[in-house]
Amino acid sequence: MNLVRAELLKIRTTSTWWWLALGAFLSIVLAFAFNAWYAVTVLGGDGGDVGASPEQSTPAAQAANLYTSGQYLGLMFVMLIGILMVTNEFFHQTATTTFLTTPRRTSVIVGKLLAASVLGFLFWLATTLIDLAAGSIFLSLNDYGAQLGEWPVQRALLFNLLAYAIWTILGVGIGTLITNQLGAVITAAVLYLVGTQVVGLLFLLLSNVLDSEAVLKWQVVWPAVASQVMITEGTSEFTPSWWVGALVLIGYALVSGVVGVLITRRRDIA
Repeated sequence: MNLVRAELLKIRTTSTWWWLALGAFLSIVLAFAFNAWYAVTVLGGDGGDVGASPEQSTPAAQAANLYTSGQYLGLMFVMLIGILMVTNEFFHQTATTTFLTTPRRTSVIVGKLLAASVLGFLFWLATTLIDLAAGSIFLSLNDYGAQLGEWPVQRALLFNLLAYAIWTILGVGIGTLITNQLGAVITAAVLYLVGTQVVGLLFLLLSNVLDSEAVLKWQVVWPAVASQVMITEGTSEFTPSWWVGALVLIGYALVSGVVGVLITRRRDIA
């Protein structure tokens, strides 16, 4: 627990996380505005025009979408926090001191992973409270009620929490792979933002070549897509069941954590 508290203190004493929190808030505002328009369109009977399946055209499904607004960019921001938790040690040349103070490197990385999960939870809590307040008001004004008693809504909230925790862990894993702070941040951000679009385009081209829309569901192998899938109600020609996304993302978290520990144990620290 001392290692976890120490890691949280390191983050709390920097201004970086404030900027990332501000970015997450702005992403919520933009995403909520879009999701509100989408909900009005779908619940108004025009869901087919925007690719919504019957399962995704219910008030509960749209409430789940509203209550998880801002997830896409929010996950990138918590991933960056996870990266900074590791790369700050090398950027400020405190890695040697850290590993001399705690010679068992596995304990250091596990502490960072646990601290990252705590930060992921705090980001999820803050963003969810904002979404719940705005979403319940929006739904009530449109005579649908808050829908908080519905399982699709509760599942979306819980798995959104899992996504935030896992992406901070992924960030720690990336930080152990690429210790250069600027390089790690730019690489991760580009892979997240541009890579997700490229993967979508590649699967779209592949589906055209094979003349099969089912191929599009395999986009779930990309972690950013998996995060969205596991909080989405129902299936469509583009998305598999929610549990597929959950399994993919958990797999990435396990691999990232193990790789991070193994690399740090073998790395020479000057």
